[in-house]
Amino acid sequence: MSKVAVVYWSGTGNTEMMAQKVAEGAKEAGAEVSVLTCADFSADDVDAYDAIAFGCPAMGAEELEDTEFEPMFSACESKLSGRKSLCSVPMDGETRVDAHLEESCKNDGAELVCDSVICADAPDDEAEAACIALGKALC
Repeated sequence: MSKVAVVYWSGTGNTEMMAQKVAEGAKEAGAEVSVLTCADFSADDVDAYDAIAFGCPAMGAEELEDTEFEPMFSACESKLSGRKSLCSVPMDGETRVDAHLEESCKNDGAELVCDSVICADAPDDEAEAACIALGKALC
């Protein structure tokens, strides 16, 4: 059984909803899943998981949330090599951070299992289904 961490930051609850759907998909695929806020996850935790899903909304012009998520993600980057990873990103208007997260994961040697799920505001049925599929792809 694979161990999956779903790590997110959510200001409005939209990213949290997406994280829960990613976790649902991973559980359906047979994984042991931990859903954690970025404040509850650190680089020291990376080795305990076979795969990690990261979720963070866009903050400004293609920027990650910079007080909690970005420092946590940066600290984890050196340990992502060879690990399955994915990103799910709620989007506000035209602002996107998925390319930054995906490029960082690729540069760190992580195996990106599929494209990000991006949605404006709260995830609709299509976005929820895509998040569930992401979770299954991690296993």
